[in-house]
Amino acid sequence: MISSRNAASAPRKTSGTGIRIFRRVGVTALAATLLAGVAAPAATAGQDRPELRAAVQEFVDAGFAGMQVRVRDERGEWTSSAGVRELGGTAKPPTDGHFRIGSASKNFTATLVLQLVAEGKVGLDSPVAGYLPRLGLDRRITTRMLLQHTSGLFNHTGQYHPDGTVTPGIPWSGQEWVDKRFHTYQPEELVRLALSKPAVFEPGGGWSYSNTNYVVARLLIEKVTRHPIADELEQRILRPLKMHDTLSPSAWPGMPKPYAHAYYPYEDAGQPKTIDVTHQNPSWISSAGDMVSTTKDLQTYFSALQSGKLLPASLMAEMRTRHPQSDSLYGRYGLGQFSQDLGPGCARTVLNHNGNVNGYVALMYSTPDGSKTLTASITTGDSANGPAQAFPAALDKLIRTEFCG
Repeated sequence: MISSRNAASAPRKTSGTGIRIFRRVGVTALAATLLAGVAAPAATAGQDRPELRAAVQEFVDAGFAGMQVRVRDERGEWTSSAGVRELGGTAKPPTDGHFRIGSASKNFTATLVLQLVAEGKVGLDSPVAGYLPRLGLDRRITTRMLLQHTSGLFNHTGQYHPDGTVTPGIPWSGQEWVDKRFHTYQPEELVRLALSKPAVFEPGGGWSYSNTNYVVARLLIEKVTRHPIADELEQRILRPLKMHDTLSPSAWPGMPKPYAHAYYPYEDAGQPKTIDVTHQNPSWISSAGDMVSTTKDLQTYFSALQSGKLLPASLMAEMRTRHPQSDSLYGRYGLGQFSQDLGPGCARTVLNHNGNVNGYVALMYSTPDGSKTLTASITTGDSANGPAQAFPAALDKLIRTEFCG
């Protein structure tokens, strides 16, 4: 799969974001859907698990259009879906459906970078400017700072400040995004936009979730390997793990079948509208959130990563080292993933990197040994409010039901 394919050409499947995080990457995806008369969830594999089915249904009851979930643990593998595949219909979302995984893509990008570190091709604490001199990066920014979100680089999708103000970046929401949802951005274009803005803090001087970090990481991978990131992804991860339903689409706006439709509510001249955004050009988020996958492939990948099949133990330890200032709904951030303690009442740590883009929310969780996983896709519908407020509680119940039950 060549990452430079144009928007009219579909990549071959076989070749191949607490709430503050969601606000940075795609708040409207969480604040979107209210659907009456949804169908009851259906268990499609393994022993029925009514407690999990009830937890899945809560997302639909909160206003999301549909959800598919997959768990694997000591009881085996279980899949279920709830809600609808398409607004106005009655069919449930497919449990093997494709979806956009949003910022879960960052975990893949981080793994690729750390593989290059393991091979001695990139230094974890080396200046990134040494590999990418043309960008004019601050020479104090290291590879670690990119993966850890401590570089201080402005977030090209908009910088949210502690006082609640926002410095806009490229359009990713509202009518402006709707009008440009098939526009193609180049990765270097996104980075240069970010570099035109003041740094959020001195390199290493704080923590701030920035999509720009992972676009720079993409450029680093491509410069060092001399290959498009999609080729490296295929060679290093997708092909060895037989992940035939995962792709890095570049600017391709399509979606492989099967899939559930995703929707985006917005205002046009003061009037509420909802459009189907299943097809959209993801180049605006690039390697910080552009990938497409399935719950099965995400399960395969995240279990393999946590069980040590993709990185040496020393770099897995680095990936899991939490930054003290990175508290969020998902725990604390390491290098490309969160680590979350589920107490009280649950002596369990889970690793995760969820994500969302307009129309989609993706969940990707695992125990540290990779033996127990939960992966899911949630699609939004036609409600402008509701799901965002209900999401944290519904997520907490789902995770505790599986990992603490």
